Amino acid sequence: MPTAFFRVSILVIATLLTLPVSPAQARRPIRKAFFNVYPGATASRLDDLPSNAGHCGVCHFDFDGGGPRNPYGLSVEVAIGSFPTTEAAILSLDGLDADNDGFINNVEITDVINFTNTPTFPGLESGNVGSVANVDPADILPYLTPSGSSDTTPPVVTVLSPNGGENAQAGTFDLVTWSATDASGISHVDIYLSDDFGGTFKQVAAQEPNDGTFDWFVPNRPGGLSAIRVVARDNAGNYGEDLSDASFTITRVPGGTVPTTMRDIDLPGSQPFSAGVFRDPDVNCVTCHGEYDPAVEPWYVWKGSMMAQAQRDPLFLATVVVAEQDAPSVGDLCIRCHTPGGWLEGRSVDTSGALITAKDRAGVQCDFCHRQVDPIYKPGISPPQDTAVLDSLDVVPLAPANGQYVVDPDPIMRGPFGDAVASHSFLESPFHRAALCGTCHDVSNPVFSAGGSPGEYVPNAFDAPHPDGDLRNMFPVERTFSEWSESEYAASGVFAPQFAGNKADGIVSTCQDCHMRDVSGVGCDEPGVPTRPDLPLHDLMGANHFVPDILPSFWGSEVDSLRLQDGKQRAIQMLGLAATMALTPGQQLSNPTVTVTVTNETGHKLPSGYPEGRRIWLGVKAFDADDSLVYESGAYDPATGVLTHDADVKIYQVKPGVSTSLAPVVGLPAAPSFHFVLNDTIYSDNRIPPRGYTFAAFEAIQSPPVAHTYPDGQYWDETEYVLPLDAVFAEVTLYYQTTSKGYIEFLRDENTTNTLGQQLYDAWVAQGRAAPVVMVTDTTSLHVDPTGIGDIPTIKTALLQNWPNPFRTSATIRYALGKREPMTIRIYDVAGRLVKTLINEERPPGFQTVTWDGTNQVGQRVASGVYYYRMKTATQHFSRKIVLLR
Repeated sequence: MPTAFFRVSILVIATLLTLPVSPAQARRPIRKAFFNVYPGATASRLDDLPSNAGHCGVCHFDFDGGGPRNPYGLSVEVAIGSFPTTEAAILSLDGLDADNDGFINNVEITDVINFTNTPTFPGLESGNVGSVANVDPADILPYLTPSGSSDTTPPVVTVLSPNGGENAQAGTFDLVTWSATDASGISHVDIYLSDDFGGTFKQVAAQEPNDGTFDWFVPNRPGGLSAIRVVARDNAGNYGEDLSDASFTITRVPGGTVPTTMRDIDLPGSQPFSAGVFRDPDVNCVTCHGEYDPAVEPWYVWKGSMMAQAQRDPLFLATVVVAEQDAPSVGDLCIRCHTPGGWLEGRSVDTSGALITAKDRAGVQCDFCHRQVDPIYKPGISPPQDTAVLDSLDVVPLAPANGQYVVDPDPIMRGPFGDAVASHSFLESPFHRAALCGTCHDVSNPVFSAGGSPGEYVPNAFDAPHPDGDLRNMFPVERTFSEWSESEYAASGVFAPQFAGNKADGIVSTCQDCHMRDVSGVGCDEPGVPTRPDLPLHDLMGANHFVPDILPSFWGSEVDSLRLQDGKQRAIQMLGLAATMALTPGQQLSNPTVTVTVTNETGHKLPSGYPEGRRIWLGVKAFDADDSLVYESGAYDPATGVLTHDADVKIYQVKPGVSTSLAPVVGLPAAPSFHFVLNDTIYSDNRIPPRGYTFAAFEAIQSPPVAHTYPDGQYWDETEYVLPLDAVFAEVTLYYQTTSKGYIEFLRDENTTNTLGQQLYDAWVAQGRAAPVVMVTDTTSLHVDPTGIGDIPTIKTALLQNWPNPFRTSATIRYALGKREPMTIRIYDVAGRLVKTLINEERPPGFQTVTWDGTNQVGQRVASGVYYYRMKTATQHFSRKIVLLR
């Protein structure tokens, strides 16, 4: 009997495998699990409709299954990654309101006592029903939201504590207690804080269970008119609420150099608890956007980027500690950009970041970027759905800047393409082609307002929001986005094929063109996804080459060292493209000179971004005829991390600090300072502007040169070095460093809160003291005529850096010979294998070039990657790195 049963089973399975499978049938396992959890919904409209029997419309807008998921389907997707069975995942959503219609899923699916039309669809409501397909809308319209309840009595709610007269200490936990009863049962409870005894409210908890207690972290919003409101919703959809009978007092967080509170950094836009819950990219987004092509897939390259590490970055975390010591609660402003999900889900109220979760530490993640809405609605350009999101805000931001973001509370993804194939809802959004980046890359300190003259800033009244919320009326911290907006890149585009990825014309114009260069591939592994030649690579590339090295020592298995090192190498490649350099030998009286011209190839200042510790400098060496070092400027000691500030040193950086008027108030010297939240002036800024620069435009965006001059239109800087009489050869290197010894030591020494500053210092030492990266290096012979009668200048044998580097089609390799002699130049791969011989013969003295077209010895084009070109003479050997991009 068992054998016969087995044979019949095999026959049935084989038959089933040969039958055509509809999309709905292909997803039967989840559908089956749903009805296992909710057997009472069997044979209801959730199970069967006249126009589509046996449909799959509980999770999908398409009732035949597949395609974009509705909000309930997205919730199921999120939960499946966190539970051992599909049934357990579905059951975990019982108390959530997936479609945000005011009814939790359990009520919509099971409550047939209080309503006459249940079960209703937990993922559909009037706002999204227009997205459904393959069903007659008339069949589902009566079953969107529970209605017809006989229970119209609201819950009875009583706030028990704090209920008047208490004193709550900001920065500590306190208990909110209440009672809430109703005949149909309490669905959930929301809790709000008022600091004007009922005039206005800020939500502090959402969809809490009705267990009567909430462990509340008291925000730093001091005052004697505080009140708690508890709002309860019953299972019939009725609301009841209660407010504290009398006011209680919140006492401000003690300490701080200045008495700031959370009110000082209140800004418009989406607020905590207003944007729903973000998905975990490592659980949910990876299922479609990862693990299929590490070279181009969004998840892999994002995972190794600093965007994904924004809330893990120990340098950032140590900075926040000192900032909180200087100005209590200012950490909230930092957290809102470094973990938007944690901020929007209400976990930044402890502004030190102590409430942040592992999911929050995913940093600037998928849901945040792709659910953002342009705060400036553009008719005919912005998605029409944006109007409802903007209308729901109390105050709309004036610009996408300062972390004043607007996020769609519904899980509708936005992006630059209108033909995406996705298992979620999506909208084409031009905002995601450029302006999005300003959200967190135009940053100001809202504690200050502009004074009476350019560059002057004065403190606002403490414990109050900025008077107008205008970015240009605050002290500038970072202006990367605005610098780009006033550059030639934004105005007309620039021919820069080294940045342009797949762009055939080599023209780059937007932030994404350089920092998310176009590659060929698919954006997810859904069937039917178009292969794009202009897929934005989600490496979101910056210049941080140090923090990827220390992250594993802080976070262990929470980070992926391989992906981080991939990201680091991409950052180093980006730095190699950011500037070019030219050396011009000359003479001053009897001394040789070399003029170094550094050209900014980026769309913003060089360097740009946050100023603390970030710097670029010129390392200049000169040698005599015996190859002995006779001059050095900008010497860096890797054993100590010390950059020598000699009389000639050229360091490109911005130095913010404390003004003479503010110094007595904060107890600091009137000088450049690393106390960035206290700084109110710019002492110097010699960073090189981008193409298209004018002083007037950059002054208007609060980023003019200070204590340095760049004529309008100049996007390069020249420095002349007068060298010793016996110098015959100069070697110049442009270095970039993520952070300096001075800043690391500042974070160690100023930290009186915890040991994070010391831990950062120890990691900095262990990982090579943030060893600087070579952006570009070059050498030149010095043309010296000590007699004044035209002696032939001495030329030193040298191998120079190729141009461009990286290259795509061909690269020019420059070299110099001091005398006629046999020599070779050969290309090798990273394993040391010969790829091609370019020169193998006797050559005359002088400066010369040879071209490599990216082919091997037999004319075949070689793969993208790092190669080495080596020059050999009878007595000397030289080697340099060359990068080929396809």
